[in-house]
Amino acid sequence: NLLLLLLMGAKASTSLDSSSSSSKEGASDGGGQSGGGASSSKATNNDAAGVVGVSKSSSKSASTTSSLLSKEEMRSVREFLEEAKEVAKTAAKASKNGDAMKTLEKQLKTIDSYLQTRTYFATDRMQTEADVAMCKALNGVKDGVVEKYAEIKRFVELMRQTNDAGGLAPAVEEGGDDAAVEALGKRVEKMAVGGGEPGKISKGQAKKDAAKAAKKAAKEANKSNDGGGKKPTSGSFEIDLKDAEEGKVCTRFPPEPSGYLHIGHAKAALLNHYFARRYKGTLILRFDDTNPAKEKQDFVDNILKDCATLGLDYDKLTYTSDSFPQILKLGDTMMKEGKLYVDTTPVDKMREERMSKTESACRTQSVEENMKLWEEMKKGSAVGVECCVRIKINMQSDNGCMRDPVCFRCNIETPHHRTGDKYKVYPTYDFACPFVDAIEGVTHALRTSEYKDREEQYQFIQKAQGQREVNLWDYSRMNFTYTTLSKRKLQWFVDNKHAADWTDPRFPTVQGVVRRGMRIEALKEFILSQGASKNMNTMEWDKIWAVNKKLIAPETPMHVAVNDEGRVKVIFDNCEDGDKWVTKPKNPKNKELGVNVVLRKKEVWLEQEEALKLKEGEEATFTMWGNAIPKKIHVAEDGKTIETIDATLNPGGDVKSTKVKVNWLPAYDELVALELHDFGYLITKKQPEDGDDFKDLVNLDSDKVTMCHGDCNLRTYQLGQIVELKNKGFYIIDKIGVEDSTPYVLFNVPGTGGKVA
Repeated sequence: NLLLLLLMGAKASTSLDSSSSSSKEGASDGGGQSGGGASSSKATNNDAAGVVGVSKSSSKSASTTSSLLSKEEMRSVREFLEEAKEVAKTAAKASKNGDAMKTLEKQLKTIDSYLQTRTYFATDRMQTEADVAMCKALNGVKDGVVEKYAEIKRFVELMRQTNDAGGLAPAVEEGGDDAAVEALGKRVEKMAVGGGEPGKISKGQAKKDAAKAAKKAAKEANKSNDGGGKKPTSGSFEIDLKDAEEGKVCTRFPPEPSGYLHIGHAKAALLNHYFARRYKGTLILRFDDTNPAKEKQDFVDNILKDCATLGLDYDKLTYTSDSFPQILKLGDTMMKEGKLYVDTTPVDKMREERMSKTESACRTQSVEENMKLWEEMKKGSAVGVECCVRIKINMQSDNGCMRDPVCFRCNIETPHHRTGDKYKVYPTYDFACPFVDAIEGVTHALRTSEYKDREEQYQFIQKAQGQREVNLWDYSRMNFTYTTLSKRKLQWFVDNKHAADWTDPRFPTVQGVVRRGMRIEALKEFILSQGASKNMNTMEWDKIWAVNKKLIAPETPMHVAVNDEGRVKVIFDNCEDGDKWVTKPKNPKNKELGVNVVLRKKEVWLEQEEALKLKEGEEATFTMWGNAIPKKIHVAEDGKTIETIDATLNPGGDVKSTKVKVNWLPAYDELVALELHDFGYLITKKQPEDGDDFKDLVNLDSDKVTMCHGDCNLRTYQLGQIVELKNKGFYIIDKIGVEDSTPYVLFNVPGTGGKVA
């Protein structure tokens, strides 16, 4: 069975004609991201060197690909190569043999089922030789048979889009045969790439797949907890937890599903993960879903997706709502014991009384009256919804958190995303968390230092509930300049159309920073460098983006883009060879990335800023070509703007001797339309304060858009690919142009150049 081969690591290869029930079972365990075309795969063409026509030759690319794969993945590649051969053989016989056609349809059905939860065959991280071989085999199926299989169609189209007709184009190296280079250039400039924006995760999709993907990826990365082979960081998590015993430590990461995870949550997740693994214990991912007014299933799904992105290999997935029956029963018990009371005081007056340390008139009412009102709350009656339940602690305490905090509230307007309308009353986080921590076996609850005042409250409530004591340990929250990490305020930006959604590239969410070009490895490295310090500080964004640049720079291909506005045409009077295609390295410092095809024409485009560097009679270098001498510079009526330049190529000129070097593009219709976004901060105040009105702090000009055109090689990339546009900075592809009139949308990666809005 195709799927069991991958999942179980079998050494022998078998044919694809397995039962459909077995294939479905295998697909459900396959893990990885759901296939969704270019938008569902974040792998880049360069990750799979050898399958893109403009990459290295096949013999060299195979070794490059091998170095990026684990032994298990390489075994899968070999197995799928054999399976591709079987499909090709069956397809060749199918048109003339009825039995062969039945066998082929069984094979295709199994492949289609497998691809429902995968983007590629051997590994979802990248394309491999196995994908190219399978694509060729599927292309060999006659009479439109594959048209019946949606996932196979999607896979073949993706391979065509990203590999120049499915990887069938000849590979060309730098300085290759002129005819082959020209043929490849013609194909690249005419490539039709399917587009679209990054897909929204469907309801329940992350719940189904993300945990498995995270566990598989994270366990590989976390096999060694001693940091062997890793560079030391300036910070350290090497501290001891109180009463921690190896094999018995249990931590929990408890996000509320009222938004997506942001980088502050990332620190909490990684800290809890670190201590659970350090002590060979247990990590619980628990959704603190006690407030249906703010919570949605979409937030649950995307938090699971974020956990997968962070590589959080948790051991248990739970919900506070799982414990609602026990918590309500606990409310009954504590009410009868006189520890809780129902308060009918209006909200504003209750707030004033707490500030002035004044006891509520309801604090001394009888247990019978409390129980009567409590039952009204559970029914969600007109009387009940006006009440709340508070716990008796100490209204005279200097710690405001100890002044009889609220434990239960009614909500009859918003159905709970999991329990629907079953409950009318819900526990607060302050009451539910100590209870659930205790019953789930948590030994150490990690909390940011902003909860320091609540530690006394947590311990009091836990003791009043009759539960065992859980150790508390606090750490500093990550704060950044010109940034809010408040989910309530982030939601305000979305609701008021100052941000598109929670994935907005200006947001500090995990999905936001990843969409803007942040590597998760960089995020992790930065967080680890902060260590487990409890000191509060506000950090500059440039520090984390500097870490990111070090990771992406060596593997980023270089390209040329020229702004549409003010571009200048240069006309060479001695371009005797006419149009000529040549190849140049994608990145001179990393030849393994392959080559770009470059078209040299009689007429080329320069940016206005580049053209202004040129002077008549002064030799300059045109990168990727050679030297040229401007003969006549034609200036507009304003006396400043250059319109055209007449120049003469100087093939024998020394490129090392020139002071001016300019980037250019051929002046023809096959350039790629680009829409570049350079983002600034969403707010204008460096360190926002609690009392600030965000309406006064919004940066209404935080997105500067530049229209330009880039070289044709940009058509070979998928969503999520980072490229360097010379003299502009690094950009990540966020949207692929579907037609010539629809531009590619690219976002500037901070810390790499570009304009600041």
